Amino acid sequence: MSVTLSSTKTRAALRASARVSGELLLVLVMTALAVWVLGRMWSVVWPLIVGLLLTTLTWPVTRFLRRRGLPPALAASVVTVLFLLVAGGVVALIAVPVASQAGELTDGVVEGIQRVREWASGPPLNIGDDQITSAFDTATARIQDSIGSMVTTVVTGVSTVVNGVVTAVLAVFLMFFMLKDGPKFLPWLARQMPGRFATDVPAVASRGWETLGGFVRSQAYVGLLDAVLIGIGLWIVGVPLVLPLAVLTFVAAFVPIVGALFAGFVAVLIALVSNGPTDALIVLAIIIGVQQLEGNVFQPMIQSRGLGLHAAVILLAVTLGGSLAGIVGSLLAVPVAALIAVVWNYLREQLSEPWAEPETDGSPSGVGSAS
Repeated sequence: MSVTLSSTKTRAALRASARVSGELLLVLVMTALAVWVLGRMWSVVWPLIVGLLLTTLTWPVTRFLRRRGLPPALAASVVTVLFLLVAGGVVALIAVPVASQAGELTDGVVEGIQRVREWASGPPLNIGDDQITSAFDTATARIQDSIGSMVTTVVTGVSTVVNGVVTAVLAVFLMFFMLKDGPKFLPWLARQMPGRFATDVPAVASRGWETLGGFVRSQAYVGLLDAVLIGIGLWIVGVPLVLPLAVLTFVAAFVPIVGALFAGFVAVLIALVSNGPTDALIVLAIIIGVQQLEGNVFQPMIQSRGLGLHAAVILLAVTLGGSLAGIVGSLLAVPVAALIAVVWNYLREQLSEPWAEPETDGSPSGVGSAS
């Protein structure tokens, strides 16, 4: 028998599809508007985000001191001072050994350049000194021609450094106030919300706080793992400045992609100027192996456990964040994805209905017996 489409059902399906599409479009427009507003306020939002991440890292110590009877302001002050001392100690741990061996490293760089020139002058390249001199002259002429753009680049770089310092100072101050008054925030937020929002918004904020803490702790674990493995490899090869390089690797782990590249480049460079090209290649292989192991195995496993996200979701989030907003996008992609998952799970809990068990007559199979 022939079957014809029902005009009533078709119109109903089209109307339902149009309504859902319109609502979805409205949600996307509001999301784009919110992102645009955040972009316009980025000079304030970015220090707030950094301060919040630092607060999640230092809050366990503050909570311990407050439980031991210290006033909130004193506990926050002690933790802030300790944080600044640790940060300054990390910088000194990296800078002092490097400065003490700066002469040796400089001599190694000069010797390395001389070796490269000697290698280039021999077979198979057979590049003479006059050709190298001509290349240097050409490079110098191009640098002189582009001096204007270089000045602009330097000015931009100085502005970036100044903005970074201002952001760091604001983040530390915000961290202090969050450590001191953080527990008062949720009750205050509940008093400002009308109706059911007084319960829903603080609940989501509390879960989001726990999620951010899991993200920061997972990054610290990954950085520590990288630092230990790469440090052991550098020590076995005999590269100098093992401890500063390990500390640099740990700190750089909090800046995805670029941090690992920078730390690896410094390690390979020091191995090249101090031990030669063979050890530099060995160090490069060690760093690539550790980074591949960390990026494809340890980081997804640790973050998926700490954030409740699947490893594939984390990899896709980092890729999308990097393509949309570069380094900052890569840094914030995972916590943003985790916060979205927190909101989604809470909405599902609130909108779900209790499951109704099917009625049975008590038989093991759940099927009534034939009479």
